[in-house]
Amino acid sequence: MPAPTPGCPVPRFSVIVPAYKVQAYLRESLDSVLTQSYPDLELIAVDDASPDACGSIIDEYAARDPRVTAVHLAHNLGLGPARNAGLARATGDYLVFLDGDDTLAPGALQALTDRLKATGSPDVLVYDYARAYWSGELVRNRLSHRLSEEGPGSFRLSDRPALLAMLMVVWNKAYRREYIEREGLAFPPGLYEDTPWTYAALLAAESVAVLDRVCVHYRQRRTGSILTTSTPRHLEIFDQYDRVFGYLAGRPELERWRSTLHRRMAEHFCAVHADPRRLPRASRAEFFARASALLRRYRAPGARSSLPLSLSRTDRIRHTLMRLGLRRCYRTLSVLRSAGLALGRAGAALGRGLRESSLRLHYRIQRLLPLRPELAVFSAYWHGGYACNPAAIEAKLRELAPRMRTAWICDPAHSATLPRETVALRPGSAAYFSALARAGYLVTNVNFDRALVKRPGQILLQTQHGTPLKRVGLDLQDRPAAAPTADFAGLLRGADQWDYLLSANRHSTLVWEKAVPASYTTLEYGYPRNDVFHRASRKDVLELRERLGIPAGSTAILYAPTHRDYRRSRPDHLDFERLLRDLGPRFTVLVRTHLTYADADRSWEPHPRLVDVSAHPSVEELCLASDALVTDYSSLMFDYAALDRPIVIHADDWEAYEAARGTYFDLRSCPPGAIARTQDELVDIFTTGHWQGSRSAQLRSAFRARFCPYDDGHAAERVVRRVFLGQTAPSPAVVPLPDRHPAPPAPTPAPQPVPEPTLAHVWP
Repeated sequence: MPAPTPGCPVPRFSVIVPAYKVQAYLRESLDSVLTQSYPDLELIAVDDASPDACGSIIDEYAARDPRVTAVHLAHNLGLGPARNAGLARATGDYLVFLDGDDTLAPGALQALTDRLKATGSPDVLVYDYARAYWSGELVRNRLSHRLSEEGPGSFRLSDRPALLAMLMVVWNKAYRREYIEREGLAFPPGLYEDTPWTYAALLAAESVAVLDRVCVHYRQRRTGSILTTSTPRHLEIFDQYDRVFGYLAGRPELERWRSTLHRRMAEHFCAVHADPRRLPRASRAEFFARASALLRRYRAPGARSSLPLSLSRTDRIRHTLMRLGLRRCYRTLSVLRSAGLALGRAGAALGRGLRESSLRLHYRIQRLLPLRPELAVFSAYWHGGYACNPAAIEAKLRELAPRMRTAWICDPAHSATLPRETVALRPGSAAYFSALARAGYLVTNVNFDRALVKRPGQILLQTQHGTPLKRVGLDLQDRPAAAPTADFAGLLRGADQWDYLLSANRHSTLVWEKAVPASYTTLEYGYPRNDVFHRASRKDVLELRERLGIPAGSTAILYAPTHRDYRRSRPDHLDFERLLRDLGPRFTVLVRTHLTYADADRSWEPHPRLVDVSAHPSVEELCLASDALVTDYSSLMFDYAALDRPIVIHADDWEAYEAARGTYFDLRSCPPGAIARTQDELVDIFTTGHWQGSRSAQLRSAFRARFCPYDDGHAAERVVRRVFLGQTAPSPAVVPLPDRHPAPPAPTPAPQPVPEPTLAHVWP
């Protein structure tokens, strides 16, 4: 490796990217490196004599970014030699390897450098990855629990031997360059070139650290990957393990690892042999014979593996049969194992079928039994926790009608959110179907089980979960990309079971009656979930802010965008690091991602003034704790207006959103506050004070009068008295807007004088 040029700063990272026949993915890979928020890097891109456009793409990037070094090999040498060519030019403190079809996760290098500093610059830092499937699915490594950061920051491998059970690849680790030079490590030719490099790097390291964060997205291609290509070259795996044990033989102090490596080798051989996509039929006998020879040659009789025992008895037998060369027995065991798995799957399917049939029969029998008028069953957000309008109604029902018993349908993961006074019902259980069959009242903000057959005498209240700005129901018939279902007849069959539909305002009433026409009675009473805005005190607000970690005196912005129908993955509309830098230390941002993206990995870097509140069970508490709302087209703006605090709309893709989903009115013509089209305009609105200026207050006042006429703190009581207590006249009477006093925000520094609006502010 070259010595750094005198006078030139040494980059923190040397990112080495070999490229061969990956022209479709290479730009994305290179961009993922060059757009990292941590810019102290050099990118060494190696064209391994690729016959496609990889070479020209690399030259294009090198011409426009001085951090990129282009390397062109005269002949195709393979991944190992291509990486060596990159190593020869690396000058960074740490080496990071990335294949040309994979990508670095946003913020990965910042996370790496933070962890390296925190752990004393270890020889090797192991980080996590997620498999990125062609379908768009992103699945984190199932062994990520082995990267727990508890305990010492850095350690010897002997203290954490379970790391050897992880995938032995080069690209989920950062290596101190001086350590690699001292050890003289290099990649061998041939397939499975990661194996001898990775084992040697981990075994010889004096200090190892881990980072429990996904830093690499490992692309799972449908075609073109060597791991899914049938070729005799998979026999090259034996040369690589010869190198592994040859390295071990030259380092007597590492001999104690022989048994562990032997077990990992056996697992690797069995995995390759079992994959029908890799070995041609003509090569399978040779593979088995050579695997047997190596397993016998490098076995350490009587030694115990350092890895925790996790192999099944069947796997241990397979390893033994392969080592003894008993191919027919091995094949017989494999056939029996496959047959056993198939039989198990068939048995499980049969069991599920029998259970479903018995539950259907149970439900039919329960429907013949008398109703329980004192029982009310609630649910919210597709079996989620205690939330939204149903939660507020359930609490008020127990207060006003203590004779009533309540039950809540939720997945076990959310049962901790339920109050002690209500009973948890597991979806699909016998108790669940009994409750659906016999409860006098059913309340939800989405839909109940499709199997529900509402009985005469049962009362079903549909509360909905937001004022509709985006099109809903039958109004999505001509927008199939945005419709959650094409079964509009099924949607109407469900609506035919509603007795009452709760509406927050006249706009919602008109929308629902047209978009979901049925014979229900509309209760235009306001949203019970917003009652808390009028009950909470300043003390409650301060306690909430303290629990969320909002610094005293900070202005807390709740950022809550909605999902996009025109794309599957979660869009990143804001660069949070730049946003917080531009806003300055007075601001803290609470990020609330949409429920649709609940399983997506966080795409932003940790920051002391950035709080991820996506998993917080109560969005109403987040509203109370914040000083302002920033959203795009989320219905949360209608609820937040009842709190009478500033709202800013960040509409950077209005045209695309309108084209894909459609809206009932142009939000830009009657917004609840200032509108920003770009992040720079958003920053300007806050730094100049326009977010809380007089024009913003005027817009919010008009918006609140239109969409919050009944949100006075008594909506839940009106619902309970009408639906459960049978009182026909709405009671109590609605409190006029001027007489309402929602919870005050936390005290913050006095606002600066607001200058006149500039062209950067988008006012209607």
